[in-house]
Amino acid sequence: MSEILDQARTQVLEGGVGLDEAGVLAVLNLPDEHLTATLQLAHEVRMRWCGPEVEVEGIVSLKTGGCPEDCHFCSQSGLFTSPVRSVWLDIPSLVKAAKQTAATGATEFCIVAAVRGPDARLMKQMREGVAAIKAEVDIQVAASLGMLTQEQVDELVEMGVHRYNHNLETCRSYFPNVVTTHSWEERWETLRMVRESGMEVCSGGILGLGETVEQRAEFAAQLAELDPHEVPLNFLNPRPGTPLGDRPVVEGKDALRAIAAFRLAMPRTILRYAGGREITLGDLGTRDGLLGGINAVIVGNYLTTLGRSATDDLKLLEDLKMPVKALSATL
Repeated sequence: MSEILDQARTQVLEGGVGLDEAGVLAVLNLPDEHLTATLQLAHEVRMRWCGPEVEVEGIVSLKTGGCPEDCHFCSQSGLFTSPVRSVWLDIPSLVKAAKQTAATGATEFCIVAAVRGPDARLMKQMREGVAAIKAEVDIQVAASLGMLTQEQVDELVEMGVHRYNHNLETCRSYFPNVVTTHSWEERWETLRMVRESGMEVCSGGILGLGETVEQRAEFAAQLAELDPHEVPLNFLNPRPGTPLGDRPVVEGKDALRAIAAFRLAMPRTILRYAGGREITLGDLGTRDGLLGGINAVIVGNYLTTLGRSATDDLKLLEDLKMPVKALSATL
């Protein structure tokens, strides 16, 4: 077995201390013949430090499209020729989506808006929407509304939003190649305020944006430094009309190696399957990832792309004897 896996077995599995950037890079550079052993070790780490439960989440877009930022992977940017146009969701539709999410057994419902940061209209919509959901649905509400001010952070806490998602997207050194209308540091500052507010921090990103293997390791180390409660791991699903619309998808083996490496960097973190796994991994690879460090899934569709059906994901969890995390255990 590779020396880095021996080190990880002692340091991460037995000691609960994640690999540093150099260690993650060594895992990412392991040849294919070590992939099965790497996934097995990552699964052992997940089981030891997180347990067998899987957290299930649904997401819905409160405001879709028309975003003023130029994130090169995103079809919701108003600066590109992608077909997504600006749409707002009304409160009854929001409640309906939350009910449908809860019906799958999900404990988490995330409200997302394609904005640089929320304005007064969006905050009002959030306040009314969260109140309406809490009145009718037994589910936790998370939010992803872009960059925040301290006042907005405080307001979300007051509403009862318990987790905030704001992805760093990629490592600090590569970020300017992907986004030019705001900085990586601005995203980090929002996450700092969220953490200090007491809300749970959710931050991950997208693999396959053109970053090197070294930058992928840098990203894992930076997320580990942030120490988020949850890391959603996306794989680029190239969107027509965006600057990255012609990029190839991540190879399945590379995606699985990355899942294991991120688990070995963050042994106690919720590591969530997010967008792109369908085209990158398919059904068999999705199973392999759940046996390689993943312990949370987004069920159903994403914001602008189709996902696996909730029924398929829940059946897979049942087959793997991985219980869905109960709502009562997360409140």
